[in-house]
Amino acid sequence: MSKTLSYIVAFVLLVLLILVRAFEDTLFYDPYLLFFENDYLYIDSPRREVAKLVFFTSLRYLINTLLSLGVIYCAFKDIQMIKFSALVYAVAYLCFLIPFLYFVINPRQEDYYLFFNVRRFLIQPILLLLLLPALYYYKLKR
Repeated sequence: MSKTLSYIVAFVLLVLLILVRAFEDTLFYDPYLLFFENDYLYIDSPRREVAKLVFFTSLRYLINTLLSLGVIYCAFKDIQMIKFSALVYAVAYLCFLIPFLYFVINPRQEDYYLFFNVRRFLIQPILLLLLLPALYYYKLKR
């Protein structure tokens, strides 16, 4: 794959990540979208269907992961980096899903801020922002 084609594909993947974020309210079931836009520290947790919420949050994480792995591949063209990144995404999913489930099942106002940040890692491609510079630095040192 030429450099130009890699840049175009990476750009398209980044646009798709932006579109996932732009259309999140129509694509995914998430009663916490509106909840966290308001003054959530002083209101009760919204009604939610736990299984449906976990499914759509996991689906969104999977979509963001696949698009992010595509961006990483376009940037480095190294299968070992993709395998490592996929492992990081899998471990992060497990590490963030457990507290996410706890906060969804046991909503308490004093935990809302922590829940907001745990949920953020599951629904936004933050790991891509962490992995790209880390992998670039690794590539420079290798």
